[in-house]
Amino acid sequence: MSRSARTIAIAGLGVLALAACTSNTPEAENNNNAAPQGVSAGKNDEPGKKVKIGFSAPAADHGWMGAITKATQAEAKKYSDVELLVAEGTNDPNQQISQVETFINQKVDAIVLLPFDGPALTAVATKAMEAGITVVNVDREFNSPAAARTTILGDNYGMGVSAGTYVCSQLKDKKDSIVAEIAGIDSLGLTQDRSKGFKDALADCGLKVSNRVAAAFTVESGEKEAANLLQAAPKIDAIWNHDDDQGVGVMAAIKNSNRKEFFVVGGAGSANVMRDIKSGTSLVKATVIYPSTQGADGIRLARLLVQKKALGDLVEVEVPREIQLYAPVVTKDNVDQYLPTAFES
Repeated sequence: MSRSARTIAIAGLGVLALAACTSNTPEAENNNNAAPQGVSAGKNDEPGKKVKIGFSAPAADHGWMGAITKATQAEAKKYSDVELLVAEGTNDPNQQISQVETFINQKVDAIVLLPFDGPALTAVATKAMEAGITVVNVDREFNSPAAARTTILGDNYGMGVSAGTYVCSQLKDKKDSIVAEIAGIDSLGLTQDRSKGFKDALADCGLKVSNRVAAAFTVESGEKEAANLLQAAPKIDAIWNHDDDQGVGVMAAIKNSNRKEFFVVGGAGSANVMRDIKSGTSLVKATVIYPSTQGADGIRLARLLVQKKALGDLVEVEVPREIQLYAPVVTKDNVDQYLPTAFES
């Protein structure tokens, strides 16, 4: 996938390793325009200026989103200099806009924002930035670079590429293979990116998506759309399901169909799917990680930015404009590496 030069891909699931700086003089500490300076590793965790952070995300109506919110709150509690204000999760963009307006009125130092709809939240995020509030955009991108100081993302296109590459490796030279796809919410850019990555990877080995449906990241929608897919496609060799939460419903539909001629690849990396992979008895043979650490990473980045600190292990003294996490494939061979940090569907 082609990415701008400012994008940094961070492999692995851990929260970012950070190192930092403080000035040696009180005058520099009080200068809001002072550039961050990197010093010895480990200094970032030392208490500094008090930072008030507002956090808003969609409703925790599935395991991955619940894990995002839980990890974000847990990360904030690690720091005595962080006060976290958590808005109630909502899938209503207008309500989320109101939450950001409230944070602006409360004069928070930073906002960590995972928007239900990135473009819909762009204007209010820009307003926050113009008010001098540091905005960290998480997962679903705004459509203007002016809306956030930094953005932390999973690799949606990379998820599709990883899933497609795995499918190709399993079907090898069977050019007549029937590949199906159960996507998430089609109106979201992240779903479109995943589908494009999957299509592009399959094309590299001469395959294509023969049957496709779109669910909504929920168990109920997964079961409904998988049932429709199975009814429409009498023969399938492989299925990629974008999301392990909706995958609970997908697997229920497959069980009800009594069909076993295909294998399934999951998405996001839930613990229950990883346990199924480890057992070796499930039709699910792999899943592609979509890190649920992004909100927690957002807390760390917001704290660094407000305190004028920098990322460790980089020569650059400023926090990057964009950080993109890696999308590895989990199979029976490496599942033990990823299972401890997986979320429950």
